[in-house]
Amino acid sequence: MAGSSHGHTPAAWTGVIIAFIGFCVAGAFMVMAQPLGFWAGMVIVVLGGVVGMIMRSMGLGQPKETGQITHLTTATPREPVTAES
Repeated sequence: MAGSSHGHTPAAWTGVIIAFIGFCVAGAFMVMAQPLGFWAGMVIVVLGGVVGMIMRSMGLGQPKETGQITHLTTATPREPVTAES
């Protein structure tokens, strides 16, 4: 993933941070046995996904043409690893 810049965009970071806050809110209210607060946290999680998609459509995400994975072949083939006893 490091070679493909997966998730290194403002849209991805913002969406994940909002979803993480929603999970924290939902978890806290679940421990406190407050169903309404739990579902409010789950709404925040979904909101994180929506915000991420909106930001991506505004051009703050990874372009589609650079998101494709290309496989490079090496000139010299590797030898298989064997176990020695």
